[in-house]
Amino acid sequence: MTRRTLPVRMHFKNGSYWYVFRNKWTRLARQLPAALRAYARIIDSGGGLDDLIDRTLEDAARTVRPSTLKQYSAVGHTIKRAFVEFSPDQVRGPHVAQFLDAHHDTPAMANRMRSVLKLAFDKAVLLGQAHANPVTSVPRFKEHKRTRYITDAEYRAIQQEAKPLLAAVMEICLLTGQRIGDVLKMKRTDINDNGIFIEQEKTGQRLVISWSPSLRRAISQARALAGNVRGITLFSNQKGGAASYYTIRDQWAKATATAGVDDVHLHDLRAKAGTDAKAAGQDSKALLGHKSESSHARYLRGLEIPVVEPLRREKS
Repeated sequence: MTRRTLPVRMHFKNGSYWYVFRNKWTRLARQLPAALRAYARIIDSGGGLDDLIDRTLEDAARTVRPSTLKQYSAVGHTIKRAFVEFSPDQVRGPHVAQFLDAHHDTPAMANRMRSVLKLAFDKAVLLGQAHANPVTSVPRFKEHKRTRYITDAEYRAIQQEAKPLLAAVMEICLLTGQRIGDVLKMKRTDINDNGIFIEQEKTGQRLVISWSPSLRRAISQARALAGNVRGITLFSNQKGGAASYYTIRDQWAKATATAGVDDVHLHDLRAKAGTDAKAAGQDSKALLGHKSESSHARYLRGLEIPVVEPLRREKS
């Protein structure tokens, strides 16, 4: 077989044979017989590692919640870029460990990537594309509990610098204790005389948040936002669709910077709601929609730290 008669998408360059698809070059081998065997494995499997990730995400779409699938899809792009030159049978444990270690500063993200890789190579083993799963030997990163608490003064400072849309979103996030995604997807039909119906996207937990004077004012202010087209959701964009998370995130970044409040995330509003509710003697676990104490404890800021008296050494 001459180089002119190589199989489709197979090329010889720099002393090696390559599989080229969608401008991605996957090295096969230096010798033609070994290269043809590697080529056959790729063709039989329908593609390289990028194809394996795509097929894994398609499977996940039938078993995981939309919010989880969105996270998996986001890290899937990063994985495919990192392993563009690999076929599934070429990936080893050290390759996975080195890739994940590059993301050790964001352990939650690294663990999500590990989850996707593990699912992908479980599939690869079943399909005969790999002899073993190289991810199983790589441990998960330890995720540290976030302890940042937004004080009332910090909250007021941020809200004062916020645009009207962000200010309204902040208030409803705080009063309801719900995730930013669930607040932005809140439908007008979910708001009735009994309160606000919530079905949390991440867990599927359902709850109704009853009315308080503060919550009624916040909903009224949200409804009265200038330019808020009367769409299906409470917070709408100019086309009538749900307001974008990225719009809120960008407005939050500008407001916190202008207010001089550092190291605060949008998600910290949910932690503040839970912490403040428990401090006030309310059922913070029910408000946040948690089923377990361990899940709920991760959101409480500072309440688990006891306040103790100093040693008494007053002089008589």
